[in-house]
Amino acid sequence: MTAMTDPVDPDRLRPEQLSMLLDARANAYAPYSGHPVAALLVSDSGRLFCSCNVESAHFKSICAEAGAISALISAGEQRIREVWILGPGPEPCPPCGDCRQRLHEFAGTQTRIHLVDEEGRVLNSYSLPDLLPEAFGGP
Repeated sequence: MTAMTDPVDPDRLRPEQLSMLLDARANAYAPYSGHPVAALLVSDSGRLFCSCNVESAHFKSICAEAGAISALISAGEQRIREVWILGPGPEPCPPCGDCRQRLHEFAGTQTRIHLVDEEGRVLNSYSLPDLLPEAFGGP
């Protein structure tokens, strides 16, 4: 985990962050879907948490976002400032419905969710309310 000190470029992911995403995606375990995904969360304190998806035969997989949230919580953090998601190909890979709800639990209305390509270019960027209007519950 690395502390962020520079402002985020809204159109491009930083090289070290892209490297984290590419490494995590390369380690994804997705034998059933063939859809490896990586997610990088930036906490309110600037710490980075990265994870990949992990599938299992019973199809109750762990999404990349869920893994990164677990790492964030395990490290004693509670709030997400920013999210970066890298899917398996050139198309944007938005979070599934479950992960949108998970993000809602730990992010605010100002939290940005960026969908990036393998070059670190932002393909789409959303606020949490854009992705999950009229969200259910949460703090």
